[in-house]
Amino acid sequence: MHRIIEGSFLDGRVRIIVGDITKQPHVDAIVNAANHTLLGGGGVDFAIHEAGGPEILRECEDLRRTRYPQGLPTGEAAITTAGALNARYVIHTVGPVKGVYGSRDAELLASCYVRSLTLAAEHGLRSIAFPSISTGVYRYPREEAAAIVSRAIAEFISTNALPEDVRLVFYDQQGADVFMSHQMFPCA
Repeated sequence: MHRIIEGSFLDGRVRIIVGDITKQPHVDAIVNAANHTLLGGGGVDFAIHEAGGPEILRECEDLRRTRYPQGLPTGEAAITTAGALNARYVIHTVGPVKGVYGSRDAELLASCYVRSLTLAAEHGLRSIAFPSISTGVYRYPREEAAAIVSRAIAEFISTNALPEDVRLVFYDQQGADVFMSHQMFPCA
């Protein structure tokens, strides 16, 4: 089940949703909170690879052979097919492990969202769904992440027409509530 929690932000272009990101209806791209290997992992990464099937892994292996032999760098993003998912594409991005990059943690987290939005715009995608990047096993405090992410998305949207529909999909109500309490989207 998917539901909008508290309306939307930025003239309806950003929506907060509780649900399963792999089952988002009518979305062009789903963002994968990947690890640098691009070869699958736990959490959202596992769920996306599992639901999308082997096609995603094959394209990720190709990316490793051709563009990212050392792995996808933290803060960067790459696009592949979505396999059996409802979406057309998966955009893989590697969030920072909190504390590993010191003063660059926030910059790298924001970059995950901006690079993913940039890829979506470059591919003419109208809609994109994000999980909460780095706030699980990568230990980024959800309160801090909410402020960083909302500012990064707002800045990108202020100068870009695409994507038109940005969904922030939280697995549970608690994650969505924390985001809502700490987001920094500008008031209309």
